[in-house]
Amino acid sequence: MLKTLFAIVWQSALLWLVFRLGTFLVQALHVALPGNVAGMLLMFLLLVTGIVKPAHIEVAGGFLLKHFAFFFIPISVGLMAFGPLVRQSGVALLAILVVAAAVGVLVTGLAVQALNGRSPR
Repeated sequence: MLKTLFAIVWQSALLWLVFRLGTFLVQALHVALPGNVAGMLLMFLLLVTGIVKPAHIEVAGGFLLKHFAFFFIPISVGLMAFGPLVRQSGVALLAILVVAAAVGVLVTGLAVQALNGRSPR
């Protein structure tokens, strides 16, 4: 139990450090990219090069994914403050979300098929 807790804390600190490094690089280099995206790209680079092994972030990553829904509670509560906007533009917002999700699924499927050597139908 204590070993797992220590692993979660240590690995979360590593993930946070990579995020902060991405944010710092964006600010220092004046790149038009969100800091969290730069951090994800940096983590990808670290994983691909083998500098960081998946085992180095596996426990914290699993913990964060397991409790992923918890992180959406503040967003859901915040949306309640925008009731008038949702009543006014709710249908348009819903259509945008559905189309964006469909495009995301389509692009992901095509990319996976292309990477697996299958031609898209």
